[in-house]
Amino acid sequence: MKIAITGASGLIGSALVPHLRARGDDVIRLVRRPATAPDEASWDPTAGTVDLDALAGVEAVVHLAGAGVGDHRWSDDYKKLILDSRVNGTHTIVRAMTELDLPPRALIAGSAIGWYGDTGDHAVDESAPAGTGFLADVVRAWEAAAEPAIAAGIRVVHARTGLVVSAPDSTMGPLVSILKVAVGGTSGGSGGAFGPLIPSVRLNLAGRLGPGTQYWSWISLRDEVNALTFLLDNDDISGPVNLTGPTPVTNAEVADALKQEIGRAWLPPIPTFAIKALLGEFSIEVLGSTRVLPSVLTEAGFSFQDTTVESAIRTALESS
Repeated sequence: MKIAITGASGLIGSALVPHLRARGDDVIRLVRRPATAPDEASWDPTAGTVDLDALAGVEAVVHLAGAGVGDHRWSDDYKKLILDSRVNGTHTIVRAMTELDLPPRALIAGSAIGWYGDTGDHAVDESAPAGTGFLADVVRAWEAAAEPAIAAGIRVVHARTGLVVSAPDSTMGPLVSILKVAVGGTSGGSGGAFGPLIPSVRLNLAGRLGPGTQYWSWISLRDEVNALTFLLDNDDISGPVNLTGPTPVTNAEVADALKQEIGRAWLPPIPTFAIKALLGEFSIEVLGSTRVLPSVLTEAGFSFQDTTVESAIRTALESS
């Protein structure tokens, strides 16, 4: 299959590209600069341009690009960047797809479990309505931007990714670790959501965050990649699909699992007031609870390799 991917240099994209190539797919990486390699095509989501010639014959697009939600403290300007990078990027890629003489059959569009807002301890699946809050508003607009593709007869999947468990980036300091704890998006650099926590745990700098009762809906990086591949291959799946593991856990359970797998007897908790002071408005997401189940994947027969958060953390540590 010939597949185009945006966000190919991010955490998920950089794992997905070699995975697809290993099974024989022809992958085109969309880059926001002049293309310098045969497998690259230029696009500019801000200007709304895509190299259409390079997309000729593409059968599916995986759209993962977007500014990192937890990369910076949330100023008004950065919140606008978070929204615009997703909505404008999706508008651009969808317009390009529909302008091709032979449009791709499928768009696997990155999305996030931020759609659901704070669900407390109530479990939700793809049938749940949108929640409230900044990220819920972002995801609602993000997914709506793909509607012209649906109108054009393209199969669209909204891949609502949870907190990705992956290997740590050794260059991250403790402050950056905390800032990136609850990203729950699709792009960004190495380490995902749990990767930045691992160096802090090794240094005995971070236990549970706030009360620890908030649910974290996680997924291992390898299951994320396998799930995206599964969605590419299954033509009968469309609409929202939760890319989360089958057993969401509380933040306190995450802290316990990290202690167990890394070998720490005790880790000091980070109090709520400190998180609020450090992160500002973004602390709402870190302290919020989103308990999400992957009903569409499980009902379609997808098999998770990491069914527990302990397994996911162990896998991440083995690959670091």
